[in-house]
Amino acid sequence: MAVYALTGFSLVSLLSFGYLSWDWMKPSLVADVATDPMEKSPPPSFTRPPHIIFILTDDQGYHDIGYHGSDIQTPTLDRLAAEGVKLENYYIQPICTPSRSQLITGRYQIHTGLQHSIIRPRQPNCLPLDQVTLPQKLQEAGYSTHMVGKWHLGFYKKECLPTRRGFDTFLGSLTGNVDYYTYDNCDGPGVCGYDLHEGEDVAWDQSGKYSTFLYAQRVSKILASRSPKEPIFIYVAFQAVHTPLQSPKEYIYRYRSMGNVARRKYAAMVTCMDEAVKNITWALKKYGYYDNSVIVFSTDNGGQTFSGGSNWPLRGRKGTYWEGGVRGIGFVHSPLIKRKRRTSRALVHITDWYPTLVSLARGNLSNVQGLDGYDVWPAISEGKESPRTEILHNIDPLYNHAKYGSLEDGFGIWNTAVQASIRVGEWKLLTGDPGYSDWIPPQTLTNFPGSWWNLERLTDGLRKSVWLFNITADPYERYDLSEQRPDVVRTLLMRLVHYNRTAIPVRYPAENPRAHPDFNGGAWGPWASEEDGEEWEGGWEPLKSRNKKKKCKICKLRSFFRKLNTRLMSNRI
Repeated sequence: MAVYALTGFSLVSLLSFGYLSWDWMKPSLVADVATDPMEKSPPPSFTRPPHIIFILTDDQGYHDIGYHGSDIQTPTLDRLAAEGVKLENYYIQPICTPSRSQLITGRYQIHTGLQHSIIRPRQPNCLPLDQVTLPQKLQEAGYSTHMVGKWHLGFYKKECLPTRRGFDTFLGSLTGNVDYYTYDNCDGPGVCGYDLHEGEDVAWDQSGKYSTFLYAQRVSKILASRSPKEPIFIYVAFQAVHTPLQSPKEYIYRYRSMGNVARRKYAAMVTCMDEAVKNITWALKKYGYYDNSVIVFSTDNGGQTFSGGSNWPLRGRKGTYWEGGVRGIGFVHSPLIKRKRRTSRALVHITDWYPTLVSLARGNLSNVQGLDGYDVWPAISEGKESPRTEILHNIDPLYNHAKYGSLEDGFGIWNTAVQASIRVGEWKLLTGDPGYSDWIPPQTLTNFPGSWWNLERLTDGLRKSVWLFNITADPYERYDLSEQRPDVVRTLLMRLVHYNRTAIPVRYPAENPRAHPDFNGGAWGPWASEEDGEEWEGGWEPLKSRNKKKKCKICKLRSFFRKLNTRLMSNRI
């Protein structure tokens, strides 16, 4: 196996020097904080349903939080986590839409048809309309529900919008990637539009405001305008720290000593987001919500290593099924937790928030069938054993099949060319092409083109389509045991077969030219009428141009003039 040099080091050198021997149990990083004896007394009882604040960050790497040993300053997140419960066996999905859909529905993506890629701006696709969402269940329980931030669950019809899926109010973007100040998004050359919405209207007047600040201010405004006597659910889906890498200059200056420009900008964005969380927490206390609140913090997928993120010491990155793509940062902070200031290693998945939060809200789950999530509040609050014993990371039949996979390699029961991954107990299995692998220490991220590529291509040439790891003993996925334990491989393949029998057809339609922002006044928004029906039915065609997405200055310039023209016309009218 070829080993490529990287800024004077090789992976062999990194291993020999011990860079991959980071202690998973190192006290300074994830161990329990000593509990104050006074906190052994029971917390306040649930006299009324708690206020729920769910904070989701975008593309934040596993290493990119202070208590995981990061060089990035996150004092607010560190304090909230230290005073609450850190989730150190917490899993998410490797990319945006799948994580968000599983949070909102409590179902694996094979059960919503969203098991392939993301929902793209020009696709006639959205979260299935027959799914009862988390905010809808909370509305049934008497909650006011509010969303601030990134939706990315489809918008081709008005029925797909957040305000039609359970949220009383919404301020944010519908697509997956916008400018932090101008809110422009280009889905290819010449296909650009504005994407910031207030409810179901385009929020032209908010352009120019940095999104992280804008969203935190909106949360404070919501809290100030309502009464803490009435239960409230606020879903804060920060755009940060997804590309483009943009931050106010004063935050970048703090990291001026970082040699890597992308890492410097990324770090500034993380710290800025940390301060936004501080402002939200302060507002909860100021307006009387805090004592009866539950704050959940979660990332949506692994960090993008060539855009400043770091998942060290985990293997892989965003978009992969290695631990660096699917193991998330997560914690719960609440005065209502019975056993605070500790680290939980209970197995938790992002689908678990649906039944957990609905149960906390005293909502009714008896009429919701087919959930893949579990109520994990007893595991979080009391330290009880998690009811979850396995996680289906995904089965994606449309992803490029592995060159060396076959039905024969899968004991005649599973085609190992298909991209899939599952964890059962302490075992994790991957088949097909799991995505670029290897371990990328933050200090090896340089400004020289190709340096990250060399390291990540280390295992690219292996003729494999099956990997097996004891993920409890080997959380860094260094030791593939698939050849030593074919019995375990076969058992986990049978679990994949079981899940695959329950999967529904993939929803991944071709692009529709009607989605072009030029037909919508220069903004991204719904383009199909209510009578159009489900346009994705009958075709599972992958986008032909999905790998050609680019941003360009010309796109932004065209978008600027479209918006200017729209505003001038509005003034005339």
